[in-house]
Amino acid sequence: MGVRKGIVGLLLAASMAGPGAALAEVVLQPAPPAPATAALPADPDSTLVEELVVVARDRGPAWWTVSNGKSTVYVLGAPSLAPKRTPWDLVTLQRRLIGANEVILPFQDVKVKLGGSFGAAISYMRLRSGAPFEESLDPATRARFAAAREKIGEPAKRYKSSNALAAGLLLAGDYRDHSSLTNADTAKVVKAYAEKAGVPVLQRSYDVSPLLGAVLKTPKAAARACLDAVIEQVEAGPGVTIAAARAWSAGDTIGALGNERTYERCVSLVPGAQTFDAKTKADQIAAIERALTKPGHAIAVVHLRPLLAQGGVLDQLRSKGYIVKTPADIAADAAAGAE
Repeated sequence: MGVRKGIVGLLLAASMAGPGAALAEVVLQPAPPAPATAALPADPDSTLVEELVVVARDRGPAWWTVSNGKSTVYVLGAPSLAPKRTPWDLVTLQRRLIGANEVILPFQDVKVKLGGSFGAAISYMRLRSGAPFEESLDPATRARFAAAREKIGEPAKRYKSSNALAAGLLLAGDYRDHSSLTNADTAKVVKAYAEKAGVPVLQRSYDVSPLLGAVLKTPKAAARACLDAVIEQVEAGPGVTIAAARAWSAGDTIGALGNERTYERCVSLVPGAQTFDAKTKADQIAAIERALTKPGHAIAVVHLRPLLAQGGVLDQLRSKGYIVKTPADIAADAAAGAE
């Protein structure tokens, strides 16, 4: 069974869903900083390249460019999480689709093949439990967990697991669904307009079944910190993500970067997850470099923090000698008639 998913829905979906169930994408929801969140490791993309973080002057979300002096790739920074059907100005996208060679979408979709991986099946069996997860918690945490799942309308039996990280990620995904939040809408919109314009679309998926067992290797203290942070997410509500999405659609990059990132911080604890993240970045960078070998221009969509972080997509491309321009640079070029 192969299903397209967000970056580490892989860790949870196969462990918590039965072999015949649909695999649910998992993304944590927004919350202000809190003690449990502070206990997590730093966001893997926390350090930003300051000069690349610029508010757009054009209509709609911010764009960057990567060029070798002959060809150009226009890069749209997408929100890591936003309310479904968040409106944004499509004029710039439609203009840049004219004559584009291709559109490169985020390389964060993965396939989990339960039937084809013995290791994945074993991991699934070890993560399942005959009793609801909350029964293993201390009374105070049990009450908070129960209140959180009740808030989103889920029964205790849905969270049958012996693993705190798996239970927390499932709760996070359910909360995302309940709050109508997604990390995929921007790519879906761009893909639909690209296909309408007859522009080829490149989007890669990965089979990450071998990584499923890594959930079990996550230190218990770290898994518990993630669980506590997810409960705080549910208690706080989606206000931070809603505000960040509005900022993104207005070209306010700084405001958009204020989006909640507990999910990514939790995922970074899982052995092998950071290596996987580095591979997706490297593959997307390679796709942009290939696009630059063709005359003309192309379009890429990359989530904002991986795009702008130190060691992220733009930082690595710049270190390779490519010309990287910010939204302010692009606006200046347009004013001079150079775009």
